[in-house]
Amino acid sequence: MSAITTHVLDTTNGRPGIGIPVVLERRTHTSGWQAIAEGITDTNGRLDDLLSVTEAFLPGHYRFIYEIGPYFLLREMDCFFPQITISFVVKDPTQKFHVPLLLGPFGYSAFRAA
Repeated sequence: MSAITTHVLDTTNGRPGIGIPVVLERRTHTSGWQAIAEGITDTNGRLDDLLSVTEAFLPGHYRFIYEIGPYFLLREMDCFFPQITISFVVKDPTQKFHVPLLLGPFGYSAFRAA
């Protein structure tokens, strides 16, 4: 399992957010934000394999970018936030970082879970 994972839950229907494209970026001092991984949420709304165990996981600023617009379009629902960006700081890369995203067509909430 990756050191950084995410899980999307759709609060409008109480189900996993399936098939949502997610990009993980890391900010560098020289090049700004750089994509380091990407994937699509599985049938449980999870993305557990972003970083392989051999990839270096460093302290720093990271962000998830979720493409939500197509998810709601397929469900024939309007949405106010077609893309959601969640930025966070990693101080101790030996820890696990799981970021659940609870979403609806007009709002969202995110948090770090143990």
